[in-house]
Amino acid sequence: MSSIKIIPISGVRENGKNLYAVEVGDDLFVLDCGLRYPESELLGIDTVIPDFTYLIENADRVAGVFLTHGHADAIGALPYLLEKINVPVFGTKLTIELAKINVHKNEATKKFKAFHVIDEHTEIDFSDTTVSFFRTTHSIPDSVGISLKTPEGTIVYTGDFKFDQAAVPMYQTDFARLAEIGREGVLALLSTSSNAENPAKVASERKIADEVYDNIRYWEGRIIVASVASNLQRVQQVLNAAYRSDRKVVLTGLDFGRIIRTAMKLGKLEVPDEDLFITQKEMKNYPPEKLLILETGRMGEPIKALQKMANGTHRTLRIQEGDLVYIATTPTTATETFVAKTEDIIYRAGGAVKQISDNMRVSGHANPDDLQLMMNMLRPKYLIPIQGEYRQLDAHAELAKLVGIPARNIFIAARGDVLEYQNGEMVQAGSVPAENVLIDGIGVGDIGNIVLRDRKVLSEDGIFVVVVTISRREKKIVARPQITSRGFVYVKASRDLIRESGDMVAEIVEKHLHTDDFEWSKLKQDIRDRLSRFLFEQTKRRPVILPVIMESSQRNRARK
Repeated sequence: MSSIKIIPISGVRENGKNLYAVEVGDDLFVLDCGLRYPESELLGIDTVIPDFTYLIENADRVAGVFLTHGHADAIGALPYLLEKINVPVFGTKLTIELAKINVHKNEATKKFKAFHVIDEHTEIDFSDTTVSFFRTTHSIPDSVGISLKTPEGTIVYTGDFKFDQAAVPMYQTDFARLAEIGREGVLALLSTSSNAENPAKVASERKIADEVYDNIRYWEGRIIVASVASNLQRVQQVLNAAYRSDRKVVLTGLDFGRIIRTAMKLGKLEVPDEDLFITQKEMKNYPPEKLLILETGRMGEPIKALQKMANGTHRTLRIQEGDLVYIATTPTTATETFVAKTEDIIYRAGGAVKQISDNMRVSGHANPDDLQLMMNMLRPKYLIPIQGEYRQLDAHAELAKLVGIPARNIFIAARGDVLEYQNGEMVQAGSVPAENVLIDGIGVGDIGNIVLRDRKVLSEDGIFVVVVTISRREKKIVARPQITSRGFVYVKASRDLIRESGDMVAEIVEKHLHTDDFEWSKLKQDIRDRLSRFLFEQTKRRPVILPVIMESSQRNRARK
């Protein structure tokens, strides 16, 4: 009997950051390697990636990284993993090309070459496992699910998917292959849950394409479309609608050029007319009703760009009277308030706003009916809901019970939980390290809770800096305390507060200078403690207090 372990290292009880490890005997298979973009509480953080500790510790057992599609939540963390371990990467043609862009722009991994292209007909044999793939429907072409056939049964990872009976051939699900896998016997199903709690029917992409066309062809002025760059299906619909409406397309956004060139080269994005695109400089040659500006980027970036266009801070474009801003991406719950504020700014600038989700439910993820259909086709013994907050995983579990999967066979795992199949039964058997790793600039994992707490305090209450110059030899203050405040109070309007704070600091310093056991750390801590209490009593705020004590001597040493 082969030893089998399933470990959701990340991607559970959260949206994004997919990375799942499956161990069969001595082989360890990594399924996806994604990141997620931070929400507002992670101040200044660029991205969040999984904890690779367990994979690094078991690097000699990793058979490879198997990718389901080309979105950041599946491939975004790949460069950071490949910095640590050198393992082969498998994916479909488009997915691999997008992964190469991601990996090769990282200095440490720009020479990595162990990429392997697979398709739905590929089977890869390992000692106890055969890895194969099946086509799925998502918002980007070349999406697949992954099947790991073991002596104890098959483990299936769906990746991001939905069922669309009217999907165009490039996006169609291979239902026959799913049914075949189900007949062979599925031990465990790892299935996405991000739409599990929303019963609304997701519109077919053909209907969405008609909706996009109707909104574009009837508008009499200029149109600005905001879309996520990697949602190639939506981009295709916009390009088709622009062509049919006799509009020229202006492309903006940092990520779009590389993605569109790659997709076009592989035949995954079709441009209806080679003269469809024009540059921003050429816009002046066309009336507004003949222009469509396509603003793209990663998640959230198109909306930020719209704000800049509306308030006049965008580098090249401004929203003007008569513009239609068409938001062709569905905002997440975390960004709904931000989108609402953006709409308000656009209207004040003279534009109008429409969202693709105004008239229909739009999503690239499975709704409850899709999830139950997947379970009915595969008939798994065990279900492990993934890709979603806890409430979404729980909703998925409830759907599973309705199709006959016993509650004891459903595991709502936390990050790092080890689910082991032993003696004919799946049980939880410990855990592995699975903390969030925060990326800030070039720093990887060097931002912790203390730094985030300080950033939060700085963002809410500001900073209060006190600079004092002393002479320990003469036991006196050489220069009276100088106080600088940023984000706390307006200094000119708070002269009394600043003066009293300076007097308090001078008193504290004098006291310490005349003690026999003078210590720099005690002096600075005393300033922080007493000044913090005083400022809170006066303002009900707690700024970060930074004492800078300078010693006047021959060497003019500074103590900070």
